[in-house]
Formats: sequence, C-alpha cells, structure tokens
Amino acid sequence: MLGQLISFVMFVLFCMKFIWPVLTEAMRERQTKIAQGLDYAAAAEKKLAQANESASGELDEAKKQAAELIVQARNRATQIVEEAKGQGKEEADRIIHGAQAEISQEISRAREELRSRVGELAVEGAEKILQSNIDREVHSEMLNRLAAEL
Repeated sequence: MLGQLISFVMFVLFCMKFIWPVLTEAMRERQTKIAQGLDYAAAAEKKLAQANESASGELDEAKKQAAELIVQARNRATQIVEEAKGQGKEEADRIIHGAQAEISQEISRAREELRSRVGELAVEGAEKILQSNIDREVHSEMLNRLAAEL
C-alpha cells in the first residue's frame, strides 16, 4: 500500500506540475473566448437596435417627404387648373369681344343697307305717288340726307 500511496502522490504531483497548469490555462482561454463572444453578441445587439431605430427614423422622414411631395403635387395640379381656367376665361372674353365687334360691324352694315334701301323705297313711293319719274342723280343729295336721318 505504501507503494501505491507513493505512486499516487507522485502521480498527483506530476499532474499538478505538468498537466494541471495546461488544463487551467486552456480553461482560462476558453472562458476568455466565451466572454468575448458574449461581449460581441451584446455589441451586435446594440448595433441592431440602433440600426432599427435609424431605419425607423429614416422611414418616418421618407414618409414625411412623400407626404410633402403629394401636397406639392396637389397644389401644382390646383394651380394648373386655375391657370387653365384663367386662360379659358381670357380666350372666352377674347372670343366674346371679337363676336361683339363682328356684331357691331354687321349692325352697321345692316343699318347702311337699310338706309339705302329705305331711300330707294322712298323714291319709289314718291314716284308712285307723284306718278312721275324722279331723277335719282339729281336728287341724290336729298336722298343722302334722308338716309342719314334714318
């Protein structure tokens, strides 16, 4: 037994001297790697949260910009419609003025034609009444006066 005790003590001393330090060093390295892995995981989780917040902020900003663009587009559409209405009104006014001028010219022509026709009818009526022939060239001044009065 004493031999076994001595061999066991020598085995334990040998293990403590040569094997135990190697095992403890390997366990420390493993512990350090696990701690670093946990630190990296925590940092990655923080970065992910920050990226999510940043993406959310950028998404909100993009939504705001889209809303502003929609409002600007609507305002521009309203402005275009108003400009078209204004141009249409100007065109209508121009057409109305042109038509009124044309109507005025037609009225003037009709009056002149009516005056000359009335003068001719007056001469014809006077001829029939007098049963005589009135010379139009001789009495043209009187006919012009009569036409101007009408």
